[in-house]
Amino acid sequence: MQIKNVKYILTDIEGTTTSISFVYDTLFPYFRKHIFELKELTHLQEVQEAFKKTVELAYSLEGEKIRSVDEIIEKLLQWSLEDRKITPLKTVQGIIWENGYKNGEIKGHVYPDFATSLEVWKQQGIKMGIFSSGSIAAQKLIFGYSESGDLTPYFSNYFDTTTGTKREKETYQKIAEELLLKPSEILFLSDIMEELDAADQIGYQTIQLTRPGTEANWKSIATDFNEIEITKN
Repeated sequence: MQIKNVKYILTDIEGTTTSISFVYDTLFPYFRKHIFELKELTHLQEVQEAFKKTVELAYSLEGEKIRSVDEIIEKLLQWSLEDRKITPLKTVQGIIWENGYKNGEIKGHVYPDFATSLEVWKQQGIKMGIFSSGSIAAQKLIFGYSESGDLTPYFSNYFDTTTGTKREKETYQKIAEELLLKPSEILFLSDIMEELDAADQIGYQTIQLTRPGTEANWKSIATDFNEIEITKN
């Protein structure tokens, strides 16, 4: 599949660069197993801010008043089991996962075709970035401690839910403005039709990655990154 006039490639992670099973069968269980270790990390500013935000969101979203550290952690565990895309949950997940990556218990899964394509696109002078609902810290861990080595030097930018949700077109407008690029100069890669549609409405070029288990339901699809050929004209 040929794509023309692309200056920047923005890619999703889960189901695109990385198997969904890695997230659900490795990362999430690891977090839930170690979540109560957060009680020993309350001196960290990131944890303090995430806990404060959890209290606020529990009340504003669910009308629930929680106060103790144990109650906060139980709420975060509940949101994890519900797979909620909530920023403080993503923050503490990244903190717990960092320990797992650094002690060698976790290696970030990436599809081999992604790792090889990164080098091809770099040689073409194309810049690359990540957009995932996982925190920026968690994104850097997956690629920094990946099965293919440290891939973080390939990426110029990382975006998460602090920029906006992945199914709203305004989020993609914000990203284009931050990159100082026309939307048409950006290629967005994802496995989710609703995300691709939001980017498409702004004018991004888009391709759906149809990894195992993904239903092909977008106008442009590729089964792996090797099928994507970027041309200048």
